[in-house]
Amino acid sequence: MSIKSDNRHLYLQVIDRLKRDIEKGIYKEKEKLPSEFDLAKKLGVSRATLREALRILEEENIIIRRHGVGTFVNAQPVFTSGIEQLNSVTNMIKQAGMKPGTIFLSSKTEEPTDEDIRRFSSSLDTGIVLMERVRTANGEPVVYCVDKIPEHFLPETFSHEDESIFEILEKEAHRKIVYAVAKIEPLGYHEKVSPILECDPEAALLVLKQMHYDEKDEPVLYSVNFFKADTFSFQVLRKRV
Repeated sequence: MSIKSDNRHLYLQVIDRLKRDIEKGIYKEKEKLPSEFDLAKKLGVSRATLREALRILEEENIIIRRHGVGTFVNAQPVFTSGIEQLNSVTNMIKQAGMKPGTIFLSSKTEEPTDEDIRRFSSSLDTGIVLMERVRTANGEPVVYCVDKIPEHFLPETFSHEDESIFEILEKEAHRKIVYAVAKIEPLGYHEKVSPILECDPEAALLVLKQMHYDEKDEPVLYSVNFFKADTFSFQVLRKRV
């Protein structure tokens, strides 16, 4: 059925129609849309009008166009958070109504590198605990985590089965993380991480690098988290100054 004309530009009507069809499940996540010729014919518009609508839908991250392959419905993020909100991965998963889990990969104590000394303290005289874990939501891998913590911050009772390092530091080490300095970077396919997170070859990752500080402004945790970009989204509140 073609779209019904109203006073708006045709491409806006096409955008609304395709959004409704996606919401109704007519076109499902990661499903390929009909060809431009077939879709334009179905909607009763020109291919030029359809292309303008698809261009805007791609900008809104609702669809993705793969050259020589076709146009697909983008998977919508399950987990969202304001980047200005310091929220643990555990809480993000819980807030989405899912069960958080942890797959422990490795842990070792090593001598601090020059970069570690710069990050944590110029007088750092303790080993650095390096942990690699995969965070899961309802059993599905969603985040690959690399965490660095000065050894003296971790209690003797520390267990790799504990899911939230925030809670470990607060309850056992009496170090409450109150803020972090973060940097977020987009990343394509990663030879090590992408297979662990069961990503499609063309799926992107979001890398969040953060130094966390306690109430005394002391750096206590450095983390590098790889998020599946089709599962997580981050937004930021910007104010005019």
